[in-house]
Amino acid sequence: VQLQACGGGLVQAGGSLRLSCVASGGTFSQTNMGWFRQAPGKEREFVAAISRNNATKHSDFVWGRFTISRVNAKNAAYPQMESLTPEDTAVYFCAGGDGRDWRRIRDFSYWGQGTQVTVSS
Repeated sequence: VQLQACGGGLVQAGGSLRLSCVASGGTFSQTNMGWFRQAPGKEREFVAAISRNNATKHSDFVWGRFTISRVNAKNAAYPQMESLTPEDTAVYFCAGGDGRDWRRIRDFSYWGQGTQVTVSS
């Protein structure tokens, strides 16, 4: 499975962005999809994930601001990000996994290249 993430960019605080992750190869409908982010000097952290059954999980720091969804017919997953703050500045990575669990980095076997999100104050 190959993943291509896009949609990042520069946005002002309070603004919104919609990232996209498009998969090729594999069976997307059976793949759990996750989003992680990594800020300079920090470890990669979980943002949100959506299971093959459309269950969702969001980290506490994005709860109520980010919404993850998927469209299997397009082999794509999307986090809609609202009310962005400078603390959301990071490289955002999409990931795919075929296992039972779908929140930790180790649950995901496939990774996209990352897309930069920069939020200015």
